[in-house]
Amino acid sequence: MLKAFVLDDERLAVQRLVRLLEATGRVDIAGSATDPEQALAFLARHPVDVLFLDIQMPGLTGFQVIERLERDVPVVFTTAFDRYALNAFEVNSVDYLLKPIEPDRLARALDKLERVRRTSSRAGTGDRRAYPDMRALARELASQLSPAPRLERLASRVGERTTILDVARVSHFFAQDKLTFAASGGRDHVIDLTLSDLESRLDPRRFVRIHRATIANLAFVQELYPGVDGVLVRIKDEKRTELSVARDRVRELKERLGI
Repeated sequence: MLKAFVLDDERLAVQRLVRLLEATGRVDIAGSATDPEQALAFLARHPVDVLFLDIQMPGLTGFQVIERLERDVPVVFTTAFDRYALNAFEVNSVDYLLKPIEPDRLARALDKLERVRRTSSRAGTGDRRAYPDMRALARELASQLSPAPRLERLASRVGERTTILDVARVSHFFAQDKLTFAASGGRDHVIDLTLSDLESRLDPRRFVRIHRATIANLAFVQELYPGVDGVLVRIKDEKRTELSVARDRVRELKERLGI
């Protein structure tokens, strides 16, 4: 059995991955944490075979966690950032899993880890030559995958007036009549970004694309219910806005909401 530790700043993400790992019957969960400092303290005292590690966390990123590990350990990164050059992860004992994590993809990652462990065993007991220099690799990957800064504020310009919007207070973004709008404070504000631009720069832990024309702020999702043409989302705003969810995005939305 592989002895694993799970670190992700979202408790629901930790719980789901632990359930998936336990369901495989191939992994012993040595521990889990949502706090990187707590995880580092545990890992300093308890050796594990693999660390399942979120990339973007407040305080310390996944790459910074690796820099501070006292021993090298194979890592499987868990990430929602599929726009990154994810092929960079497929080296040596490093792998990645896109959120929401699918059981078959998890199984392939475990297969890879077991191959690496067998290679290490053949090299000799305690021999770590099958593993890369994780700290050097973390620095390399961090340089390759540096994301654009997360949007915190947006400008909405109408004529000579510019309104500054706090992104955290935007309930949803939508495209209509070749324009993009940010819904905030009971008003729809025109912004000079496409939904694709927004999707690449918004925090994916807070915002999710629910339709080709809509991105929703998870903090404002009040209710999911069936509509005539599929699933609808009710937003917590003054208008009690209803948004359509594309059929192929329902599952991801539910996963992100922990339901």
